[in-house]
Amino acid sequence: MSMTDPIADLLTRIRNANTAKHEWVDIPSSKMKLEIVKIMKEEGFIKDYKLSQDNKQGILRVYLRYTSREEPVIAGLRRISKPGRRIYVGSDEIPQVMGGVGIALLSTPRGILTDLKAKKEKVGGEVVCYVW
Repeated sequence: MSMTDPIADLLTRIRNANTAKHEWVDIPSSKMKLEIVKIMKEEGFIKDYKLSQDNKQGILRVYLRYTSREEPVIAGLRRISKPGRRIYVGSDEIPQVMGGVGIALLSTPRGILTDLKAKKEKVGGEVVCYVW
């Protein structure tokens, strides 16, 4: 299986595990994926994550978070910029997700930032995905 879009794969695996009510999901790791799940944890979308080595690129185990009613905390994940169609925004055109309930993740010169951090630091970049 060739991986044309590892980030879309990350989002799909989390989405599927969420739907199936899994406690955690394993994803082949990369620096960018690590940054993304780190922010998802900071923003309260996932419970936790662990990085374990497997003599290749490492495995990222993402612990999913559910409400007291067993509903997934993550309602949606959408890949915005794709390998075939990159979406870039300036710091003044950063989108708001679901009226501010969700977050947009941007790949900026300062690393992966949430929409709010990017606005605050006045940096634009590539719109990686939305999480809500």
